[in-house]
Amino acid sequence: MNTDTSNSIPDDRDTTAGDSFSFVQTEHAVLQFWRDNNVFQRSLEQTKNCVPYIFYDGPPFATGLPHHGHLVGSTLKDIIPRYYTMQGYYVQRRFGWDCHGLPIEHEIDKKLGMSAQQAVEQFGIKAYNDECRGIVQRYTAEWEKTITRIGRWVDFRNDYKTMDPNFMESVWWVLKQLWSKDLVYQGVKVVPFSTALGTVLSNFEAGSNYQDVQDPAVTVLFKLQDEDAFIAAWTTTPWTLPSNLGLCVNANIDYLLVQETDSGRKIYIAAARLEAVGKGKNLSVLNTLPGTALVGKRYVPLFPYFNHLDAEGAFHVVADDYVTTDSGTGVVHQAPAFGEDDFRVMKAHGVKSAPCPVDFEGKYTSEVSDYAGVYVKDADKLIIRRLKEEGMLFQQDVVVHSYPFCPRSDTPIIYRTIPSWYVKVESLRDRLVASNQQINWVPDHIKNGRMGNWLQNALDWCISRNRYWGTPLPIWINDENGKVICIGSIAELQEHTGVLVADLHREYVDDLTFELPGEAGTYRRVSEVLDCWFESGSMPYAQLHYPFENQELFEAGFPAEYIAEGLDQTRGWFYTLLVLSTALYDKPSFKNVIVNGIVMAEDGKKMSKRLRNYTPPDELMEAYGADALRLYLINSGLVKAEEQRFADSGVKDMVRRALLPWFNSFRFLQTYADIDQWRAQAAAPLSTNITDQWMLSRLQSLLTNVTREMAEYKLYNVVPALFEFIEELTNWYIRLNRSRFWTEGESADKTAAYQTLYQTLHGLTLAMAPFAPFLAEHIYQQLLPYAPQDVAQPQSVHLCRYPQPDANCIQPVLEAAVARMQAIILLGRQKRNQVKIKTKTPLARLTVIHREQTMLDEIARLEDYLRGELNVKRVDYTRNEDDYIRFFAKPNAPVLGKRLGKDFGKFRGLIEKLDAAALNTLQATGSLTIDNVAFSLEDILVFREAKPGTDAISDRLVTIDMDCTLHPALVQEGLAREVVSRIQKSRKDLGFKVTDRIDIHYNASPELAAAITAHASYIRQETLGVTLVAFSDRELPLQFDVDEFRLQLDLQVTYHS
Repeated sequence: MNTDTSNSIPDDRDTTAGDSFSFVQTEHAVLQFWRDNNVFQRSLEQTKNCVPYIFYDGPPFATGLPHHGHLVGSTLKDIIPRYYTMQGYYVQRRFGWDCHGLPIEHEIDKKLGMSAQQAVEQFGIKAYNDECRGIVQRYTAEWEKTITRIGRWVDFRNDYKTMDPNFMESVWWVLKQLWSKDLVYQGVKVVPFSTALGTVLSNFEAGSNYQDVQDPAVTVLFKLQDEDAFIAAWTTTPWTLPSNLGLCVNANIDYLLVQETDSGRKIYIAAARLEAVGKGKNLSVLNTLPGTALVGKRYVPLFPYFNHLDAEGAFHVVADDYVTTDSGTGVVHQAPAFGEDDFRVMKAHGVKSAPCPVDFEGKYTSEVSDYAGVYVKDADKLIIRRLKEEGMLFQQDVVVHSYPFCPRSDTPIIYRTIPSWYVKVESLRDRLVASNQQINWVPDHIKNGRMGNWLQNALDWCISRNRYWGTPLPIWINDENGKVICIGSIAELQEHTGVLVADLHREYVDDLTFELPGEAGTYRRVSEVLDCWFESGSMPYAQLHYPFENQELFEAGFPAEYIAEGLDQTRGWFYTLLVLSTALYDKPSFKNVIVNGIVMAEDGKKMSKRLRNYTPPDELMEAYGADALRLYLINSGLVKAEEQRFADSGVKDMVRRALLPWFNSFRFLQTYADIDQWRAQAAAPLSTNITDQWMLSRLQSLLTNVTREMAEYKLYNVVPALFEFIEELTNWYIRLNRSRFWTEGESADKTAAYQTLYQTLHGLTLAMAPFAPFLAEHIYQQLLPYAPQDVAQPQSVHLCRYPQPDANCIQPVLEAAVARMQAIILLGRQKRNQVKIKTKTPLARLTVIHREQTMLDEIARLEDYLRGELNVKRVDYTRNEDDYIRFFAKPNAPVLGKRLGKDFGKFRGLIEKLDAAALNTLQATGSLTIDNVAFSLEDILVFREAKPGTDAISDRLVTIDMDCTLHPALVQEGLAREVVSRIQKSRKDLGFKVTDRIDIHYNASPELAAAITAHASYIRQETLGVTLVAFSDRELPLQFDVDEFRLQLDLQVTYHS
């Protein structure tokens, strides 16, 4: 047997028993054990010739510390690879870093106290990028510490970085493939723009940080040129008015010409907005007309800056269906450079110009001379004041609305036109939808819900950014004829420029130009860099430097088997992965994905360092352990993509619910196996004990369920099943069979109990290893001394094969019978509570009632356990449920009332007349058809009521009747059991060993003394008492109340066994 104990985990027998065991200290010992023995590396080494299982790790930004959301993902990214490694697959796990993009530049901008543009102008692009490069790995040590502490095995040494030249070269290759497929173009569109960072944002970024803000809401008057009247338009962005080129109405709604009594002005507004616009005004209606009547009317520009565009068709009224009467005046002012609809509508009506007099810092340019250099949001007040002075301000108000903020700088974004490079995603929609159907989404509603809806409406993807630190867009344009060349590799760049570059960042390639023979002009690179989401979407290829290296490795493992990230990545990484793989290969780049929900603070708010509304992860793990944190995260709605309010108490509860019972089950085996010097046999005979058979059957059923659900990546079905099994092991199997371990000497039954408990613990520990790797390792190590001597054991639980289910050991009828036994016991306890009789007081009879004789026969095999658990003298069995229970039903009125309407009365009568047979069918199948209408258990409420003259109690599984009449002999026996309980507790409190034999002295009330005398032999046997002697003439040190009787005890160890 290979049980090398060098570099092993300390034996927990070195610690004191009970509550002093530290899960946290044990986890640190396990971490050291893994390090000392290179367990992760050995798990890869022993599977390197096995079938590869490809897992992609989505790269996090390295600009901050890992938080709870990262730990959800890290746990999911650890469980699945551990599981498939134990299943015999080769699962490489490379950590990745997202090194480019706004988070890095924003950190540098804050450090330098100036914008990126200012920094580059002052220091040069190389110096700026060197600053960015210098902070990329600032937090890598902290990341590695936290990720390692939570138990995630991942290769940090062989990580990939999006700033590495090899990675960037593969990104160039990806873009070149899109270019060759005519999927890339340059266009001018209205895009979300961060003025604080001076760059375009993706739609995903723009939609990730909405905040409620107050903005001015003004109704502005536009003077018609050929009519003594005005048109009123409403806006919450007064700063866009200097760029106004048109007014838009809806041709299909009615408008009014109203007159303001005070000023005499005539104004056009939508009829549906009269009340809102006229509030506080004295307006009279002069005329009603359709929107079409307004189309073509010319008006005087509010500002003179773009008057020359009148010749192009500006300053006219146009119509479009996007205009509504939900707010405003029913007329929308058009500033095509600052609104997507504005841009579309004006272009459709022949106005091609879209002046954008705003620079990258959000300040007016010299084109708007009166406000040049003023930040647009600051200009709102100046513009409103000017309109008021000129008599063009009809109404001024403030509106509170949800507005997008830059997720990095936390400043308001604007929408503006900017020339950008796009991927033609709209042309790929049908192919994207087809690719999406090939993915197993967990939870599955994401596929056709959030993700499917996003894909069906996917827009062309802006992939260029006006930044400095990123992968340069590999596009060179001829400065004379405008021809464009996309370069896809370092070698191709060298072919054109004659320069072999060692890096692909802007400082290395910006100045590289070239000419082509026979063609005038010089090719110069465009200034933009690629969207960092393009890089992350390229990671399946770029992490392997494909196609320049690792062709066979890539092709053998594409698409990947599995990825996992948060729900927000349906707009981010999941999306970009899918777009690029579909464009390149017409298939998804991953087969399975677990989408986790978003972790919120316990108060329902976002976790915030400023608010201090959460406990940092490292502190949590040092308080309760990483296993507890892992189990809490994956036993929540998070693995169903649901939002979760994180509660520290939930982590603590995992110790109580799962880890401690599992550990105590092992401790129970350890305690008695050491006493008997027992060791498992490799080929033990099958136990004849029915609970042994049940426990081993349940283990195989558990493994069957785990294997099935893990194949579907449904952790939300796996973890509860593991918890339920731990509950069955501790609160049922061990509790029902404790006396078998306590008996003196050796016996076949005792050996069978040991063998069953060992097999169960060993199987459970291997099954739990991917989920709670620390305690699984610890218990596995502690089980090694009890393993069969002639069977080699791997050094670590994580070097074991995952246990394979054995269908031959599964006994479904027995498992169902034990489930009913458990229900009987719970019903019996419920009945005792009703009549206020303690379990220690025996009752004369229990009757088990069930309609199926085969089930009664199976339950009868468990009769000894029923008698012991419910403390009854006799158990009877009958199929005549009608003699004990009135079985009836009522309609669920709130549900069926809405559904059935006027027919509810008819079906209420039919439901209330259902007999027991029909109700049994409903409960067994979950549905019942009445008069051609199907009903479920939610529709029909089933009741069970004891018939007069019985003590029956029932649930949907079984019915029992208990004789609760007490006789003096039964009362005495109950008191004797109470005495045993007090002695056992005192033994533990006094620190006696389990095997110590003791002398028992007692002083008791006469009634209690009589019970002790009557059951003296039973008391000595249960408590390992050598003597049991009454001392009625003296006070004894241990004093108790047993019901209303007095009991005093003095216990002394006679000898150690």
